Formats: sequence, structure tokens, C-alpha cells
Amino acid sequence: MGRSVPGSQGGAGLPSRHGQRGFTLIELLLVLVILGILAAIVVPKFSGRTEQARITAAQSQIATFGTALDAFEVDNGHYPRGRDGLLDLVEQPRDARDWKGPYMRGDIPDDPWGRPYLYESPGRRNVSSYDLWSVGPDGQDGTDDDITNFQSSR
Repeated sequence: MGRSVPGSQGGAGLPSRHGQRGFTLIELLLVLVILGILAAIVVPKFSGRTEQARITAAQSQIATFGTALDAFEVDNGHYPRGRDGLLDLVEQPRDARDWKGPYMRGDIPDDPWGRPYLYESPGRRNVSSYDLWSVGPDGQDGTDDDITNFQSSR
């Protein structure tokens, strides 16, 4: 029990710090620079995929709205009217005698950027039905990144 370990200091059994080498400040800074460069290369690739996923989610949600709006039209003989017509999918409007909804579960969701979808019936582009769109990533109506149920003429 009274044995001492070679290379140890005293009887604590801890290895000697003589002959060990730690990282220098230059080496640590070099590692941080390399990690920064890798992050600068990798992060934009993933953020682009995130934006594409949001666009795909908005397109899917517009298609889901379309199914609900078509069911409303079959039951009521017309699409919900006005800019607030999407609410008619979850709450019975006063003038809808044959409403068999709700046509969607829960509340009307916002687009993937947290903004409300825009709806008009009759539509300016789909004059016999409705226009439905998200203002897209830039948040500006009427720009090329809008996600719509109609073909843009821009």
C-alpha cells in the first residue's frame, strides 16, 4: 500500500505534468478559424433548404385549402365570398343554408412565414372561382416569390 507510482508526485497517484504538451493559443485560434470557415460554407446550404421547405409547405397548404373550398362550393353553390372567405371553411356564415362544415379542422393557419393567406372570390385571375396566395418569403404582395393558385403574369 505504501508504493508510489513512478512519475507521480508525492503519494497522490496523479501523473506528472512534465513532458506533457498542451494546445498553444495559435493552435486554438487556427481550429476556431477552420470551424468558422466550415460553418460559413455549410450553413447557407441548409438555410436554402429551409426556405425551399417553407415554399413547399405553402404550396401544399394552398392545395389543402383548394380541396376545402371545392367542398364548400359543392355544398353551397358558390365559393366563400370576400377577403375573409377562408373563415367560412371553419365557421358557418350567416347566409349559408347548406353549410356542412367545418371543411377544415382547427383554425385557419398562417403561411410558413407567419402571415395570413390572402383570398379573393371571385378572383381577379380565376374569375369563375377564387384567387388564393401567400405573399411568400419577402412579405410583399405582387412580387415574383408569391405562392399562388394562379399563374402569375409577372
